[in-house]
Amino acid sequence: MIDARPGRLRRVVALLGVHYDEMLEYRAELVLWMLSGSLPLILMGVWMQTAASRPMALQPIDFARYFIVLWLVRQATAVWVIYNFEAAVVEGRLSQRLLQPIDPGWHDFTEHVAERLARLPFLVALVGLFALLYPEAVWLPRPAALATGLALTAGAFMTRFAVQYTLAMVAFWSERASALQQLWFLFYIFLSGLMAPLTLFPPSVRTFAELTPFPYLVYMPTAAFLDSPAFPVDVGRAALVLTGWFVCFAVLNRWLWRRGLRRYSGMGA
Repeated sequence: MIDARPGRLRRVVALLGVHYDEMLEYRAELVLWMLSGSLPLILMGVWMQTAASRPMALQPIDFARYFIVLWLVRQATAVWVIYNFEAAVVEGRLSQRLLQPIDPGWHDFTEHVAERLARLPFLVALVGLFALLYPEAVWLPRPAALATGLALTAGAFMTRFAVQYTLAMVAFWSERASALQQLWFLFYIFLSGLMAPLTLFPPSVRTFAELTPFPYLVYMPTAAFLDSPAFPVDVGRAALVLTGWFVCFAVLNRWLWRRGLRRYSGMGA
């Protein structure tokens, strides 16, 4: 999807440093972006209240742990490359990056990674606040569960980046490529486990959801961290599915990039 040939590492590290310094200049904006993704925290309160008022398969403490971890996973896997790329193509700013000795995709990728690093202190502070509000829900995951969760979260981010960067290639043919992201998000919000744990879904709906990439982007990494019978997860299958979707979209991305780039040059943008 992006050029990873030897000799580019120093350029990538330099880009990462530049974008990290840039992100530090917008700390207040980072906090606002974090708070704008607070839907899981709202749903946590709703589901905890529901579980406390009627018999359910999950207890309030299960919902508290699930949604705080899900919120952290979403913070680590947020992607907005389609909006950046669409603006770069429409405004002609992509031309400047094409002159540089590195694939333009690295700019967006390192920007995303730098943003994760810059928001890390705020995440720690908010997790500390959660621990004060719900001390009974605090637990320490086993080292194996922590490593598995981190690996699946990294895979989810890479896959989501590949998907959205591929959808962004439509910007070569349309000025509203971001509309595809809005359509994608409709399925994402209902099938990923964002609204409720997949264990609460009817079996037929869960089976259908697992045929799509959405649960593997949110629910599976979350369940891996929790390492609980209440949230079953097949780690091997999750890793295999994430890898498969990433490879498919990476290949499609390169094909669309080559075709779109010829069109972009022809437009004289």
